[in-house]
Amino acid sequence: MLQVENLKVYYATLRGDVKALDDVTFEIADGEIMGIAGESGCGKTTLGKALIRLDSRMRHRGGEVILDGTVLPIDDTSAMRKFRYRDISLIPQYAMSAMNPTRKIGRMIADLVGQHDVKYKDIEPELIRRLELVGLSPEVLKRYPIELSGGMKQRVVLVLATLLNPSLLIGDEVTSALDVTSQKAVARALVEFRDHGFVKSMIVITHDISVLFQVADTILVMYAGQLAEKAPARVIIDNPLHPYTKMLIGALPRVGARYGEAELTGIEGRPPSLLNPPEGCRFRDRCPIATAQCLQRPEFKEVAPGHEVACWNWEVPNE
Repeated sequence: MLQVENLKVYYATLRGDVKALDDVTFEIADGEIMGIAGESGCGKTTLGKALIRLDSRMRHRGGEVILDGTVLPIDDTSAMRKFRYRDISLIPQYAMSAMNPTRKIGRMIADLVGQHDVKYKDIEPELIRRLELVGLSPEVLKRYPIELSGGMKQRVVLVLATLLNPSLLIGDEVTSALDVTSQKAVARALVEFRDHGFVKSMIVITHDISVLFQVADTILVMYAGQLAEKAPARVIIDNPLHPYTKMLIGALPRVGARYGEAELTGIEGRPPSLLNPPEGCRFRDRCPIATAQCLQRPEFKEVAPGHEVACWNWEVPNE
């Protein structure tokens, strides 16, 4: 299982530290797919990167990441090398463009597994089996990335990222820039890979809650570098408690609704600057039910079994 405890990750800039992740705590059980949702800039991608590798701009300011009982040295690039791909793997944002355009797919995979002391010939039968599971012919191994469609590339990257059966897979915007049919195929493949035991647990990051509802067991909503709400996927959709979550759900189009019958609602304003974030609840300036108490930061606490929320006024209706 994955345990993230009081994780703080800042970006170093000439104007000071950008508090991209500020005191983030959550758990993911074995077999669980957790979705992370929120607006652009809320910290989703930073969280995914921080769990596997801090880039040169990121600074670990506190907290721990524990995977299967082992504390990951997330602030030490060389020490993390033995964990990446084998224990924790990532499908990065814009993964369709991440493959080397000058290498055939099979050669690229051989190079990668070779870096982890695995012979391509030993892994090839399993590689072909997994390609077939996601609806791809072994012939793709002889092709260059440019010869594949976007959906095919995304499924190849999924197979590649899970080939050594990591404990945790992080997928960042895995369905973005795909047509609806390809989105469905990739979403189905994620669930099947979990069900086949190719990966113990997953984090799926996206701004689109409707995608998460198809694949995730639980959904974690983030806002301005902090946690807003976490609950089973059905509960988040049917009974959100945080005002921000309610607004995200309200911005989703409803299946079957006609133009003029159901008006979509946006969220007025914009997220605060994380260079100098406001005290208390970071959503208060955009919140329709904010009170003076919101000048203090609310605790992220369990208010029902499996349902956590960071809001002083979560019981107050905001319809």
